[in-house]
Amino acid sequence: MAQLKIEISKDNNFISESEIQQMQDKLISAQKALLEKTGEGNDFLGWVHLTSTIDEALITKIISCAEKIRKQSKVLVVIGIGGSYLGARAMIDALSHQFSGLLQKELTIVYAGNNLSEDYHADLLDLLDEKDYSVVVISKSGTTTEPAVAFRILKKHLEEKYGKEKTKGRIIAITDHSKGALKKVSLNEGYETFSIPDDVGGRYSVLTPVGLLPMAAAGIDILKMMDGAKAMEKICCSETAIKENPAMLYAAIRNVLYTKGKSVEILSNFQPCLQYFSEWWKQLYGESEGKKNKGIFPAAVSFTTDLHSMGQYIQEGQRNIFETIISVEQSKRKLQIPSDEGNLDGLNFIAGKNIQYVNQKAETGTIIAHNDGGVPIIKISVPIIDEKSLGELIYFFEFACGLSGYLLGVNPFDQPGVEAYKNNMFALLEKPGYENLTEEIKKRL
Repeated sequence: MAQLKIEISKDNNFISESEIQQMQDKLISAQKALLEKTGEGNDFLGWVHLTSTIDEALITKIISCAEKIRKQSKVLVVIGIGGSYLGARAMIDALSHQFSGLLQKELTIVYAGNNLSEDYHADLLDLLDEKDYSVVVISKSGTTTEPAVAFRILKKHLEEKYGKEKTKGRIIAITDHSKGALKKVSLNEGYETFSIPDDVGGRYSVLTPVGLLPMAAAGIDILKMMDGAKAMEKICCSETAIKENPAMLYAAIRNVLYTKGKSVEILSNFQPCLQYFSEWWKQLYGESEGKKNKGIFPAAVSFTTDLHSMGQYIQEGQRNIFETIISVEQSKRKLQIPSDEGNLDGLNFIAGKNIQYVNQKAETGTIIAHNDGGVPIIKISVPIIDEKSLGELIYFFEFACGLSGYLLGVNPFDQPGVEAYKNNMFALLEKPGYENLTEEIKKRL
């Protein structure tokens, strides 16, 4: 049984019950298109039943590989960009000790190939000079520029540090099952490999080896995460009434608000460890919906921190925004605010209270303030930040994204727009085959 709850009471001034119910038939059609694979992008719907059909032998292999990484390394470098690393990073950050890298009691996870900063990668090599490390490189093609550059650098570094033969046991490739540059080099060099399913796109791949292997290496119980996702899959795929299906309800609310001019959605949370969950969510919705000059712009803030910066805009800026809050009911640890004899800060009135209690009052106060300021609010609650709750959240947002994209009239499973910058970059780098574009751009410059 799923634990996630969605609350819309704060939207009553902005959306009527009848407006939500009017979406029922469209949502059932969208749900049917996802389940029967009749809509646009239907060749990338392998994620829909992934959690209920995943091979147990694959999970066993992932856990075994993760244990090997943990035994031989102090650092794991995850090479990937976009969906190839954001999901894993989101879950690892959410579930790990927030100062694990400094405590160095467990394997430290770091990331490469998600940018083209020379300083970043040079600094990374300084770290790796001093630590035993392994690499998980994630790329379906093996030719995406950012991860391919990082892999070249780290492959060379590994071979110089450990020798070519020992390097084989320190590189794991997650790539296409049969073709592509990374698959070819893995076969040639003898790296252990895992396959990215052909029918799962990058931003929906967190519950494939793409996300599961780095998470397992970080010590996360991936079986519990899959159980949470499976519970949400059952609801999203079987329930047809909006009020009984949280993904339908979320898709309905955000699309009704979009028709009312609310073109920016801000994902908010009150837990710093969810910062990269927001980054994963931004890619999922931005890359899925931003097409044909349509789409809700996904933004994110971390409270209470950003209440002292972006809070002013949310409260009194343009009224083209709505807010979705991920609310966590319980903290994993307990810490009370002490009493102070001098009480110069005036906080003795909350002495003896747990910080979570104060954080919850800040959240409630924020909801009231933003709602009074004209911001519709969707509240998504989970009991605690653990594997099961995050598994539910992953599947909930993925399924709602598919529904929402179909309601919007776009293909939520392609990303044609991301090629524009790549073509220009290749032309400026004078890559063979781009001569005409190179000449054209040079004239413009």
